[in-house]
Amino acid sequence: MRATPFLMFQGGKAEEAMRFYISLFDDGEIVDIKRYGPEGPGAEGTVYKAQFRLAGLDVLCIDSPVKHAFEFTPSFSLFIDCDTEEQLDKLVAAIGAGGHTLMPPDTYGFSRKFAWISDRFGVSWQLNLP
Repeated sequence: MRATPFLMFQGGKAEEAMRFYISLFDDGEIVDIKRYGPEGPGAEGTVYKAQFRLAGLDVLCIDSPVKHAFEFTPSFSLFIDCDTEEQLDKLVAAIGAGGHTLMPPDTYGFSRKFAWISDRFGVSWQLNLP
């Protein structure tokens, strides 16, 4: 048995998001990617199912062929413990570009520095410097 985070994108954004995410981490990589063919049900070439890795965490994602009335919610987030303040600041700048800030970088009493950012795809990230 194994649990893996699963991100469902709409509008063909899965590959763009995945490639952006792996660019942020030294060990970021696409592990596997399968695409819809001409027979569908998704748009040809969009992500049927992909697996990528960030900081040792495997994540699955898809481009949903069905339009849903919901998007991502900040109540589920990717929590990243950074090794340095420079790492945290770099991630805040990159992830925050085109997104929005839920909690700006600061000390909140539970770590040296913390930020909660929602990226331009709607995925929520908690960035922590323990």
